[in-house]
Amino acid sequence: MAKAEKQRKTTKSKRLPKDIERAIQAAEDKKAFDVTVLDLRKAGGFTDYFVICSGANTRQVRAIADAVIDTLRDHGIKPAHVEGHDRSEWVLLDYFDFIVHVFGRETRMFYGLERLWGNAEPVEREPPPAR
Repeated sequence: MAKAEKQRKTTKSKRLPKDIERAIQAAEDKKAFDVTVLDLRKAGGFTDYFVICSGANTRQVRAIADAVIDTLRDHGIKPAHVEGHDRSEWVLLDYFDFIVHVFGRETRMFYGLERLWGNAEPVEREPPPAR
């Protein structure tokens, strides 16, 4: 990969909207794994970004979703739609400009959103700082 292309990706990762960064941080605080951000703006999607992450079990999936909801609510942002919270195998949080998908491990593999939205551009993120 060319050096300029790497720099563009790094620069792009720093330009995620603050609400998306807050959602990611809230998910990571609850130990979400395989956090992925897809930029759908050029893919003709119905939203700008997907934030996709996984939890190890239904309890963790619910905790991750709740943390994202609570964190963004603290900043005056409420989801337009929440789906799947009761079963907690796949919780979808729709914030219009971005959608947070919190999956159980098997459910994420089954649906493969990254594969379905293969024309979306993955956003490279720097690893979170050690705590």
